[in-house]
Amino acid sequence: MTDTALKRRVRGWMMFDFASQPYNTLLLTFIFGPYFATVVGDPVAAQSMWGFAIGLAGLVIALSAPVLGAMADASGRHLPWIWIFSALYVAGAAALWFAVPGADTVVPILFVFCVGLIGMEFATIFTNAMLPGLGPRDEIGRISGSGWALGYVGGVIALVIMLLFFAENAAGVTLLGTAPLLGLDPETREGTRFVGPFTALWYVVFMVPFFLWVRPSPRPGAVRLPVGRALATLGDTLKRLPRTPGFASFLGASMLYRDGLNGLYTFGGIYAVGVLGWSVVDVGVFGILAAVTGAIFAWLGGRIDRARGPKPVIVGCVVVLLIDTLLLVTISPTRALGLPVAEGSALPTIAFYVLGAVIGAAGGALQASSRTMLTRQAHPDRMTEGFGLYALAGKATAFLAPFLIGVVTLASGSQQMGILPVAALFIFGLILLVWVKPEGEPDAWSDTSSPA
Repeated sequence: MTDTALKRRVRGWMMFDFASQPYNTLLLTFIFGPYFATVVGDPVAAQSMWGFAIGLAGLVIALSAPVLGAMADASGRHLPWIWIFSALYVAGAAALWFAVPGADTVVPILFVFCVGLIGMEFATIFTNAMLPGLGPRDEIGRISGSGWALGYVGGVIALVIMLLFFAENAAGVTLLGTAPLLGLDPETREGTRFVGPFTALWYVVFMVPFFLWVRPSPRPGAVRLPVGRALATLGDTLKRLPRTPGFASFLGASMLYRDGLNGLYTFGGIYAVGVLGWSVVDVGVFGILAAVTGAIFAWLGGRIDRARGPKPVIVGCVVVLLIDTLLLVTISPTRALGLPVAEGSALPTIAFYVLGAVIGAAGGALQASSRTMLTRQAHPDRMTEGFGLYALAGKATAFLAPFLIGVVTLASGSQQMGILPVAALFIFGLILLVWVKPEGEPDAWSDTSSPA
């Protein structure tokens, strides 16, 4: 492959992050999630229902990812899978237009949202599996960090467009103080509901470079109908995990801290709406700040990763997120970081903005360096399979944080107490990171080979 072709392949691969990030930024966290809370009416009930729905989607992903990932690995064909799950992404996002206020039931809304979420997650799994083929080992951290940073840039731009021109506040106007564009009716929240079709259109447009420039590398020995081969390979790899305790520990640690981070992302906006009484526009501005810090520190983390390796970046970010979570639950309209404040004080809002910016910064660097760490831990000749296991680890308990938040919120009747399970996930993740070897365990893989 020529240098020009490789550069275009890397740029095309990065465009997936740019194209797909709005599902997380606009739908999961800052626009649709808080809007859903207003549709349901009761913030506590909304947080609980949202948690159960996302938890169920995570369970579906966890049960399907190992087999689908192993099938793609055995066949050596990733692009057809990306096309299929891109279609689910687009269909699920676009259908959120029908999430009208005061709907008799929110089950169809949650269903189409989860369809799009499943599509986004699986498309990400198969795209991430291409990372090791984008450059030499010492450049993977920089490529991963730059791609993640570009994703945040896409999220910020999309969020700014929504806030300036479409998403209306309680007064029916956008952040510019004008009515939503395209004649959208603020009375029926059409400006905010447009976030679904907008997210779908964004993905369609910005995935064009990916599908034009990213071409699969031929794989010797690939099979056309890989179900049996895939299951055999998956079983062989699982049997070998005890011989690679560092790899197994990394899978367990990443499973926990990624689940905790996703819990913060998913419920940050809903938390702000219910505890501090923020509007959708307020949450959107908060999202811009968090995404900007995420982009900056994902890029910076990639450079630190290249210089010192991914493990210091991962450990530092998890510690920061743990502290941030414990501080988050101390914020209320009358308290800021545990200290009482006067009624109407701006300090709780300012504190929440700062903590949100820190979550964005640490989360961006953490996820980018985690992708890099996987390339050091997995079998060098079966890297796609390694990413399949990484996906399994990430989704095997993807339901856990949302489910625990939903249960604790419902049992305590408090959104603040409902966030506490996230702190436990970070603590256990840090414990498992102790056994992760920064450079992997190449000797443990030296006598292995793919099953015939």
